[in-house]
Amino acid sequence: MNAAEFAARTGQVALALLAVLLVAFVGRAVGRLARQPTVVTEIAFGLAIGPALLAFGGERTLLSEETIGTLRTIGHVGLVLFLIGVAHELRRTSAPARGQLIGWTTAGALIVPLLAGCAFALAVLADPELRGTAPTPALVMLLAVSLSVTAVPVLARILEEQELLDTPVGKLSMTVAVIIDVVAWLLLALALGLAAGGSGGLPRLAMVVAGGLLVIFFLGRLLRTGAVTAFRARFSQVTAVLIGAAGLVSSWAFQELGVAEIFGALLVGFAIPVDGWHGAVHWVSRAGRLLVPVFFVVTGITVFSGQFGATPWFAIVLATALGIAGKVGGGYLGARLGGAPASDAVRVGVLVNTRGLTELVVLQAGYSAGILTAPVFLALVVMALVTTAMTGPCYSLLERRAARRWKTWALVEEGSR
Repeated sequence: MNAAEFAARTGQVALALLAVLLVAFVGRAVGRLARQPTVVTEIAFGLAIGPALLAFGGERTLLSEETIGTLRTIGHVGLVLFLIGVAHELRRTSAPARGQLIGWTTAGALIVPLLAGCAFALAVLADPELRGTAPTPALVMLLAVSLSVTAVPVLARILEEQELLDTPVGKLSMTVAVIIDVVAWLLLALALGLAAGGSGGLPRLAMVVAGGLLVIFFLGRLLRTGAVTAFRARFSQVTAVLIGAAGLVSSWAFQELGVAEIFGALLVGFAIPVDGWHGAVHWVSRAGRLLVPVFFVVTGITVFSGQFGATPWFAIVLATALGIAGKVGGGYLGARLGGAPASDAVRVGVLVNTRGLTELVVLQAGYSAGILTAPVFLALVVMALVTTAMTGPCYSLLERRAARRWKTWALVEEGSR
Protein backbone atom coordinates (compact mmCIF):
# COMPACT_ATOMS: atom_id res chain seq x y z
CA MET A 1 0.00 0.00 0.00
CA ASN A 2 1.52 3.31 -1.08
CA ALA A 3 1.13 6.64 0.69
CA ALA A 4 -1.76 7.78 -1.49
CA GLU A 5 -3.74 4.57 -0.90
CA PHE A 6 -3.03 4.72 2.83
CA ALA A 7 -4.22 8.35 2.98
CA ALA A 8 -7.36 7.50 1.01
CA ARG A 9 -8.19 4.56 3.26
CA THR A 10 -7.51 6.58 6.41
CA GLY A 11 -9.75 9.36 5.14
CA GLN A 12 -12.52 6.89 4.35
CA VAL A 13 -12.32 5.38 7.84
CA ALA A 14 -12.31 8.85 9.41
CA LEU A 15 -15.36 9.92 7.41
CA ALA A 16 -17.19 6.68 8.29
CA LEU A 17 -16.40 7.16 11.98
CA LEU A 18 -17.59 10.74 11.83
CA ALA A 19 -20.84 9.60 10.21
CA VAL A 20 -21.33 6.90 12.84
CA LEU A 21 -20.71 9.27 15.75
CA LEU A 22 -23.04 11.85 14.20
CA VAL A 23 -25.78 9.24 13.80
CA ALA A 24 -25.24 8.10 17.40
CA PHE A 25 -25.56 11.72 18.57
CA VAL A 26 -28.79 12.16 16.60
CA GLY A 27 -30.09 8.85 17.95
CA ARG A 28 -29.44 9.92 21.52
CA ALA A 29 -31.18 13.25 20.90
CA VAL A 30 -34.21 11.51 19.41
CA GLY A 31 -34.28 9.12 22.37
CA ARG A 32 -34.35 12.00 24.85
CA LEU A 33 -37.12 13.74 22.92
CA ALA A 34 -39.13 10.50 22.83
CA ARG A 35 -38.41 9.90 26.53
CA GLN A 36 -36.75 6.61 25.68
CA PRO A 37 -33.45 5.18 26.94
CA THR A 38 -31.03 6.72 24.47
CA VAL A 39 -29.47 3.33 23.78
CA VAL A 40 -32.71 2.18 22.10
CA THR A 41 -32.67 4.85 19.38
CA GLU A 42 -28.89 4.66 19.16
CA ILE A 43 -29.08 0.94 18.37
CA ALA A 44 -31.90 1.43 15.87
CA PHE A 45 -30.13 4.27 14.07
CA GLY A 46 -26.83 2.39 14.05
CA LEU A 47 -28.35 -0.75 12.57
CA ALA A 48 -30.17 1.29 9.93
CA ILE A 49 -27.19 3.32 8.74
CA GLY A 50 -25.02 0.25 8.06
CA PRO A 51 -26.64 -0.71 4.74
CA ALA A 52 -26.90 2.98 3.82
CA LEU A 53 -23.14 3.39 4.18
CA LEU A 54 -22.48 0.22 2.24
CA ALA A 55 -24.74 0.94 -0.73
CA PHE A 56 -24.61 4.42 -2.16
CA GLY A 57 -25.72 5.54 -5.57
CA GLY A 58 -26.76 2.21 -7.03
CA GLU A 59 -23.66 0.23 -7.96
CA ARG A 60 -21.26 2.53 -6.14
CA THR A 61 -19.90 1.43 -2.78
CA LEU A 62 -19.23 4.01 -0.13
CA LEU A 63 -17.18 1.65 2.07
CA SER A 64 -14.50 -0.71 0.82
CA GLU A 65 -13.95 -4.15 2.34
CA GLU A 66 -10.75 -2.88 4.00
CA THR A 67 -12.64 0.01 5.60
CA ILE A 68 -15.38 -2.32 6.83
CA GLY A 69 -12.67 -4.54 8.37
CA THR A 70 -11.18 -1.53 10.16
CA LEU A 71 -14.62 -0.48 11.41
CA ARG A 72 -15.21 -4.03 12.63
CA THR A 73 -12.01 -3.85 14.67
CA ILE A 74 -12.98 -0.47 16.12
CA GLY A 75 -16.43 -1.78 16.98
CA HIS A 76 -14.84 -4.80 18.66
CA VAL A 77 -12.63 -2.53 20.77
CA GLY A 78 -15.64 -0.44 21.78
CA LEU A 79 -17.62 -3.55 22.69
CA VAL A 80 -14.81 -4.97 24.83
CA LEU A 81 -14.35 -1.69 26.72
CA PHE A 82 -18.09 -1.36 27.23
CA LEU A 83 -18.45 -4.94 28.53
CA ILE A 84 -15.74 -4.32 31.11
CA GLY A 85 -17.99 -1.60 32.52
CA VAL A 86 -21.04 -3.89 32.32
CA ALA A 87 -19.34 -6.66 34.32
CA HIS A 88 -18.10 -4.16 36.91
CA GLU A 89 -21.63 -2.76 37.22
CA LEU A 90 -22.87 -6.30 37.92
CA ARG A 91 -20.45 -6.52 40.82
CA ARG A 92 -21.42 -3.14 42.22
CA THR A 93 -25.14 -3.92 42.42
CA SER A 94 -26.29 -4.44 45.98
CA ALA A 95 -29.08 -6.87 46.81
CA PRO A 96 -32.17 -6.23 48.92
CA ALA A 97 -32.49 -8.18 52.14
CA ARG A 98 -35.16 -10.79 51.38
CA GLY A 99 -33.46 -13.82 49.91
CA GLN A 100 -36.72 -15.71 49.32
CA LEU A 101 -38.15 -12.88 47.24
CA ILE A 102 -34.95 -12.67 45.19
CA GLY A 103 -34.88 -16.43 44.62
CA TRP A 104 -38.48 -16.76 43.49
CA THR A 105 -38.38 -13.65 41.30
CA THR A 106 -35.13 -14.77 39.66
CA ALA A 107 -36.56 -18.22 39.04
CA GLY A 108 -39.69 -16.81 37.45
CA ALA A 109 -37.88 -14.21 35.32
CA LEU A 110 -35.33 -16.79 34.14
CA ILE A 111 -37.08 -20.16 33.84
CA VAL A 112 -40.28 -18.94 32.17
CA PRO A 113 -38.38 -16.98 29.46
CA LEU A 114 -36.10 -19.97 28.91
CA LEU A 115 -39.18 -22.11 28.28
CA ALA A 116 -40.57 -19.39 25.99
CA GLY A 117 -37.28 -19.47 24.10
CA CYS A 118 -37.58 -23.24 23.71
CA ALA A 119 -41.09 -22.73 22.31
CA PHE A 120 -39.69 -20.22 19.81
CA ALA A 121 -36.98 -22.75 18.95
CA LEU A 122 -39.64 -25.31 18.02
CA ALA A 123 -41.08 -22.87 15.49
CA VAL A 124 -37.62 -22.12 14.09
CA LEU A 125 -36.72 -25.80 13.80
CA ALA A 126 -39.93 -26.46 11.88
CA ASP A 127 -39.11 -23.87 9.21
CA PRO A 128 -36.18 -24.72 6.90
CA GLU A 129 -35.70 -21.05 5.99
CA LEU A 130 -35.23 -20.13 9.65
CA ARG A 131 -33.47 -23.31 10.79
CA GLY A 132 -30.00 -22.97 9.29
CA THR A 133 -27.33 -25.62 9.74
CA ALA A 134 -26.37 -25.14 13.42
CA PRO A 135 -26.54 -28.14 15.76
CA THR A 136 -29.98 -28.40 17.33
CA PRO A 137 -28.79 -28.23 20.98
CA ALA A 138 -26.77 -25.07 20.29
CA LEU A 139 -29.68 -23.41 18.45
CA VAL A 140 -32.25 -24.26 21.13
CA MET A 141 -29.98 -23.09 23.93
CA LEU A 142 -29.11 -19.83 22.19
CA LEU A 143 -32.75 -19.02 21.45
CA ALA A 144 -33.65 -19.80 25.06
CA VAL A 145 -30.90 -17.47 26.28
CA SER A 146 -31.98 -14.77 23.82
CA LEU A 147 -35.45 -14.57 25.35
CA SER A 148 -34.18 -14.68 28.96
CA VAL A 149 -31.62 -11.84 28.90
CA THR A 150 -32.16 -8.63 30.88
CA ALA A 151 -29.85 -5.72 30.04
CA VAL A 152 -28.37 -4.49 33.32
CA PRO A 153 -26.86 -1.23 31.93
CA VAL A 154 -30.08 -0.14 30.21
CA LEU A 155 -32.19 -1.19 33.19
CA ALA A 156 -29.93 0.84 35.48
CA ARG A 157 -30.41 3.88 33.24
CA ILE A 158 -34.20 3.45 33.24
CA LEU A 159 -34.25 3.09 37.02
CA GLU A 160 -32.11 6.20 37.36
CA GLU A 161 -34.38 8.22 35.04
CA GLN A 162 -37.47 7.02 36.94
CA GLU A 163 -35.72 7.66 40.31
CA LEU A 164 -36.19 4.02 41.30
CA LEU A 165 -32.63 2.91 42.06
CA ASP A 166 -33.08 3.09 45.83
CA THR A 167 -36.63 1.73 45.94
CA PRO A 168 -37.45 -1.89 46.84
CA VAL A 169 -38.79 -2.56 43.33
CA GLY A 170 -35.69 -1.01 41.74
CA LYS A 171 -33.25 -2.94 43.93
CA LEU A 172 -35.10 -6.21 43.40
CA SER A 173 -35.20 -5.72 39.61
CA MET A 174 -31.49 -4.91 39.42
CA THR A 175 -30.51 -7.85 41.59
CA VAL A 176 -32.61 -10.27 39.56
CA ALA A 177 -31.20 -8.83 36.32
CA VAL A 178 -27.63 -9.32 37.56
CA ILE A 179 -28.21 -12.97 38.47
CA ILE A 180 -30.02 -13.67 35.20
CA ASP A 181 -27.29 -12.10 33.10
CA VAL A 182 -24.54 -14.08 34.84
CA VAL A 183 -26.45 -17.30 34.11
CA ALA A 184 -27.15 -16.12 30.55
CA TRP A 185 -23.44 -15.50 29.84
CA LEU A 186 -22.61 -19.02 31.05
CA LEU A 187 -25.37 -20.56 28.92
CA LEU A 188 -24.18 -18.52 25.94
CA ALA A 189 -20.68 -19.92 26.41
CA LEU A 190 -22.17 -23.41 26.46
CA ALA A 191 -24.20 -22.76 23.29
CA LEU A 192 -21.16 -21.42 21.46
CA GLY A 193 -19.13 -24.40 22.63
CA LEU A 194 -21.79 -26.80 21.33
CA ALA A 195 -21.82 -25.02 18.00
CA ALA A 196 -18.04 -25.05 17.67
CA GLY A 197 -17.26 -28.60 18.64
CA GLY A 198 -20.37 -30.40 19.73
CA SER A 199 -20.24 -32.21 23.04
CA GLY A 200 -16.57 -32.93 22.43
CA GLY A 201 -15.76 -29.26 22.92
CA LEU A 202 -17.41 -29.04 26.31
CA PRO A 203 -14.40 -30.29 28.34
CA ARG A 204 -12.23 -27.60 26.79
CA LEU A 205 -14.93 -25.03 27.43
CA ALA A 206 -15.13 -26.13 31.07
CA MET A 207 -11.34 -25.83 31.39
CA VAL A 208 -11.39 -22.34 29.86
CA VAL A 209 -14.18 -21.21 32.20
CA ALA A 210 -12.40 -22.71 35.21
CA GLY A 211 -9.17 -21.01 34.17
CA GLY A 212 -11.08 -17.74 33.78
CA LEU A 213 -12.47 -18.04 37.29
CA LEU A 214 -8.95 -18.57 38.63
CA VAL A 215 -7.82 -15.47 36.74
CA ILE A 216 -10.64 -13.48 38.35
CA PHE A 217 -9.58 -14.66 41.80
CA PHE A 218 -5.85 -13.98 41.48
CA LEU A 219 -6.24 -10.76 39.50
CA GLY A 220 -8.73 -9.52 42.09
CA ARG A 221 -6.23 -10.27 44.85
CA LEU A 222 -3.47 -8.48 42.95
CA LEU A 223 -5.60 -5.38 42.39
CA ARG A 224 -6.28 -5.14 46.12
CA THR A 225 -2.60 -4.94 47.10
CA GLY A 226 -1.29 -1.70 48.51
CA ALA A 227 1.08 -0.95 45.64
CA VAL A 228 -1.61 -1.35 42.98
CA THR A 229 -4.11 0.64 45.03
CA ALA A 230 -1.63 3.49 45.44
CA PHE A 231 -0.85 3.46 41.70
CA ARG A 232 -4.55 3.55 40.86
CA ALA A 233 -5.17 6.47 43.20
CA ARG A 234 -2.28 8.47 41.71
CA PHE A 235 -2.66 7.58 38.04
CA SER A 236 -6.37 7.03 37.46
CA GLN A 237 -6.34 7.62 33.71
CA VAL A 238 -3.25 5.46 33.17
CA THR A 239 -5.00 2.76 35.19
CA ALA A 240 -8.00 3.05 32.87
CA VAL A 241 -5.73 2.53 29.84
CA LEU A 242 -4.20 -0.55 31.47
CA ILE A 243 -7.65 -1.95 32.26
CA GLY A 244 -8.71 -1.48 28.67
CA ALA A 245 -5.53 -3.12 27.40
CA ALA A 246 -6.06 -6.05 29.78
CA GLY A 247 -9.59 -6.48 28.46
CA LEU A 248 -8.41 -6.48 24.85
CA VAL A 249 -5.62 -8.98 25.55
CA SER A 250 -8.01 -11.23 27.48
CA SER A 251 -10.54 -10.98 24.67
CA TRP A 252 -7.94 -11.97 22.09
CA ALA A 253 -6.77 -14.89 24.25
CA PHE A 254 -10.29 -16.27 24.60
CA GLN A 255 -10.83 -15.98 20.87
CA GLU A 256 -7.63 -17.94 20.26
CA LEU A 257 -8.88 -20.62 22.65
CA GLY A 258 -12.06 -21.00 20.60
CA VAL A 259 -14.36 -19.23 23.06
CA ALA A 260 -16.29 -16.04 22.26
CA GLU A 261 -14.04 -13.04 22.92
CA ILE A 262 -16.72 -11.23 24.89
CA PHE A 263 -16.02 -13.49 27.88
CA GLY A 264 -12.46 -12.22 28.14
CA ALA A 265 -13.78 -8.69 28.60
CA LEU A 266 -16.36 -9.84 31.12
CA LEU A 267 -13.76 -11.68 33.20
CA VAL A 268 -11.60 -8.57 33.46
CA GLY A 269 -14.61 -6.54 34.54
CA PHE A 270 -15.57 -9.11 37.17
CA ALA A 271 -12.01 -9.21 38.51
CA ILE A 272 -11.84 -5.46 39.23
CA PRO A 273 -12.64 -4.72 42.90
CA VAL A 274 -15.67 -2.64 43.73
CA ASP A 275 -14.20 -0.22 46.23
CA GLY A 276 -12.23 2.66 44.76
CA TRP A 277 -12.11 1.43 41.16
CA HIS A 278 -15.30 2.95 39.81
CA GLY A 279 -13.56 6.09 38.52
CA ALA A 280 -11.03 4.20 36.40
CA VAL A 281 -13.63 1.76 35.09
CA HIS A 282 -15.90 4.70 34.28
CA TRP A 283 -13.28 6.04 31.85
CA VAL A 284 -13.02 2.63 30.19
CA SER A 285 -16.78 2.21 29.92
CA ARG A 286 -17.17 5.76 28.65
CA ALA A 287 -14.68 5.13 25.85
CA GLY A 288 -16.47 1.92 24.96
CA ARG A 289 -19.82 3.68 25.02
CA LEU A 290 -18.42 6.20 22.51
CA LEU A 291 -17.16 3.52 20.12
CA VAL A 292 -19.82 0.83 20.49
CA PRO A 293 -22.15 2.45 17.91
CA VAL A 294 -19.60 1.28 15.34
CA PHE A 295 -20.51 -2.26 16.45
CA PHE A 296 -24.15 -1.60 15.53
CA VAL A 297 -23.17 -0.19 12.13
CA VAL A 298 -21.01 -3.21 11.28
CA THR A 299 -23.86 -5.46 12.43
CA GLY A 300 -26.19 -3.64 10.07
CA ILE A 301 -23.70 -4.01 7.22
CA THR A 302 -23.20 -7.71 7.96
CA VAL A 303 -26.83 -8.71 8.34
CA PHE A 304 -29.25 -6.28 6.77
CA SER A 305 -27.27 -5.91 3.56
CA GLY A 306 -27.43 -9.66 3.02
CA GLN A 307 -30.08 -11.56 1.15
CA PHE A 308 -32.47 -13.31 3.49
CA GLY A 309 -35.67 -13.26 1.49
CA ALA A 310 -38.91 -11.68 2.63
CA THR A 311 -39.20 -10.03 6.01
CA PRO A 312 -39.83 -12.83 8.56
CA TRP A 313 -42.99 -11.28 10.02
CA PHE A 314 -44.17 -14.48 11.67
CA ALA A 315 -40.85 -14.93 13.46
CA ILE A 316 -40.80 -11.27 14.49
CA VAL A 317 -44.32 -11.36 15.95
CA LEU A 318 -43.79 -14.72 17.65
CA ALA A 319 -40.42 -13.76 19.16
CA THR A 320 -41.78 -10.44 20.43
CA ALA A 321 -44.93 -11.98 21.90
CA LEU A 322 -43.02 -14.79 23.61
CA GLY A 323 -40.34 -12.37 24.81
CA ILE A 324 -42.90 -10.10 26.47
CA ALA A 325 -45.01 -12.92 27.88
CA GLY A 326 -42.00 -14.79 29.23
CA LYS A 327 -40.34 -11.85 30.97
CA VAL A 328 -43.37 -9.90 32.20
CA GLY A 329 -45.34 -13.01 33.08
CA GLY A 330 -42.39 -14.85 34.59
CA GLY A 331 -41.22 -11.84 36.60
CA TYR A 332 -44.74 -11.25 37.91
CA LEU A 333 -45.29 -14.90 38.81
CA GLY A 334 -41.94 -15.21 40.56
CA ALA A 335 -42.37 -12.01 42.56
CA ARG A 336 -45.86 -13.05 43.66
CA LEU A 337 -44.60 -16.46 44.75
CA GLY A 338 -41.89 -14.66 46.69
CA GLY A 339 -44.48 -12.65 48.59
CA ALA A 340 -44.48 -9.34 46.73
CA PRO A 341 -47.77 -7.42 46.35
CA ALA A 342 -49.41 -7.66 42.94
CA SER A 343 -48.65 -4.00 42.15
CA ASP A 344 -44.93 -4.47 42.85
CA ALA A 345 -44.84 -7.82 41.03
CA VAL A 346 -46.17 -6.39 37.77
CA ARG A 347 -43.69 -3.51 38.04
CA VAL A 348 -40.82 -5.96 38.41
CA GLY A 349 -42.06 -7.95 35.42
CA VAL A 350 -42.15 -4.83 33.27
CA LEU A 351 -38.66 -3.74 34.36
CA VAL A 352 -36.90 -7.06 33.78
CA ASN A 353 -38.34 -7.10 30.25
CA THR A 354 -35.55 -4.66 29.32
CA ARG A 355 -33.00 -6.22 26.94
CA GLY A 356 -31.05 -3.51 25.13
CA LEU A 357 -27.38 -3.84 24.27
CA THR A 358 -26.83 -7.06 26.21
CA GLU A 359 -29.26 -8.82 23.89
CA LEU A 360 -27.49 -7.38 20.84
CA VAL A 361 -24.16 -8.77 22.07
CA VAL A 362 -25.69 -12.22 22.61
CA LEU A 363 -27.33 -12.18 19.18
CA GLN A 364 -24.19 -10.98 17.41
CA ALA A 365 -22.17 -13.75 19.07
CA GLY A 366 -24.72 -16.34 17.96
CA TYR A 367 -24.88 -14.96 14.43
CA SER A 368 -21.09 -14.81 14.08
CA ALA A 369 -20.86 -18.42 15.28
CA GLY A 370 -23.31 -19.50 12.57
CA ILE A 371 -26.02 -20.53 15.03
CA LEU A 372 -28.57 -17.90 14.00
CA THR A 373 -29.70 -17.32 10.45
CA ALA A 374 -30.22 -13.75 9.24
CA PRO A 375 -34.05 -13.90 9.47
CA VAL A 376 -33.97 -15.18 13.05
CA PHE A 377 -31.34 -12.59 13.93
CA LEU A 378 -33.58 -9.85 12.50
CA ALA A 379 -36.61 -11.14 14.41
CA LEU A 380 -34.72 -11.17 17.70
CA VAL A 381 -33.23 -7.72 17.10
CA VAL A 382 -36.73 -6.31 16.61
CA MET A 383 -37.87 -8.14 19.75
CA ALA A 384 -34.98 -6.62 21.72
CA LEU A 385 -35.76 -3.09 20.52
CA VAL A 386 -39.51 -3.40 21.12
CA THR A 387 -39.22 -4.87 24.61
CA THR A 388 -36.62 -2.31 25.66
CA ALA A 389 -38.57 0.62 24.20
CA MET A 390 -41.78 -0.40 25.95
CA THR A 391 -40.26 -0.61 29.45
CA GLY A 392 -40.26 3.10 30.30
CA PRO A 393 -43.72 3.93 28.89
CA CYS A 394 -45.30 0.82 30.43
CA TYR A 395 -43.85 1.60 33.84
CA SER A 396 -45.03 5.22 33.60
CA LEU A 397 -48.50 3.95 32.66
CA LEU A 398 -48.57 1.72 35.74
CA GLU A 399 -47.59 4.67 37.91
CA ARG A 400 -50.31 6.89 36.43
CA ARG A 401 -52.94 4.18 36.93
CA ALA A 402 -51.82 3.70 40.52
CA ALA A 403 -51.98 7.46 41.12
CA ARG A 404 -55.52 7.60 39.68
CA ARG A 405 -56.65 4.69 41.86
CA TRP A 406 -55.14 6.34 44.92
CA LYS A 407 -56.86 9.64 44.07
CA THR A 408 -60.19 7.88 43.54
CA TRP A 409 -59.84 6.00 46.84
CA ALA A 410 -58.99 9.26 48.64
CA LEU A 411 -62.09 10.97 47.18
CA VAL A 412 -64.31 8.05 48.21
CA GLU A 413 -62.88 8.12 51.73
CA GLU A 414 -63.41 11.84 51.96
CA GLY A 415 -67.01 11.55 50.72
CA SER A 416 -67.86 8.82 53.23
CA ARG A 417 -66.95 11.02 56.19
